[in-house]
Amino acid sequence: MFANASEKILFVGNSYLYYNDSVHNHVENLLREHYENESIDTKLTAIGGSKLQHHNIDQILNYRNFNLNKPVDKIIFQGGSSEVITAKSRENFAATAKNYSEKAQAMGIETYLYMTHAYRDSDARYEENLIEKIKLTYYKAGEISNSTVIPVGIAFEIAYEKNPNIKLHLRDGTHPNMLGTYLASSTIFATLTGASPEGLEYDYMVRVNDKAFLQKVAWLAYLQNEKNLKSE
Repeated sequence: MFANASEKILFVGNSYLYYNDSVHNHVENLLREHYENESIDTKLTAIGGSKLQHHNIDQILNYRNFNLNKPVDKIIFQGGSSEVITAKSRENFAATAKNYSEKAQAMGIETYLYMTHAYRDSDARYEENLIEKIKLTYYKAGEISNSTVIPVGIAFEIAYEKNPNIKLHLRDGTHPNMLGTYLASSTIFATLTGASPEGLEYDYMVRVNDKAFLQKVAWLAYLQNEKNLKSE
């Protein structure tokens, strides 16, 4: 949770984060509106198609590389979408998340894990109920790394369940479209603040009805995530 309204947040991931003018920019705008504070600052380091292990954690933790004068307050780590598929890849992701998070935490940085969304059937890697592997991966990694899980994948599942006609993916079945990015950003907002994004005005050209629906789903995902964590 936010200790103050002037924090700096670093996002680490791949194209899931930087599509559609980048999740970190939308999260920054949602937070600035909520806290009425323009000093909230977000940064992004991303490698297209990367797994978490492809990022150099020592370079990432060197705050001078981001033109900062002190470490960031929070880091959000996003793994590669395929890291959830096999037992071996899940084990590797968890070990990397633990290693990277411990290094960040030693510097006083709070760590978060961005739970990825499942593929649609236009992606060759699609499999039914992939969300169960995704949840298994991120909850285990969150537990052993002492990191907070951000339930973006759960939010996508809830949205499709409540409105099967909504489109959150691009035609490739893996990358988010603008609605998917807005939903992800709203879910991050809910997790960081413990507050519902419902009623926030920031929309980045998302239609009013879609915005209201996605904000509501983000909050439902946050609540479901809290319930899941308590039952672990």
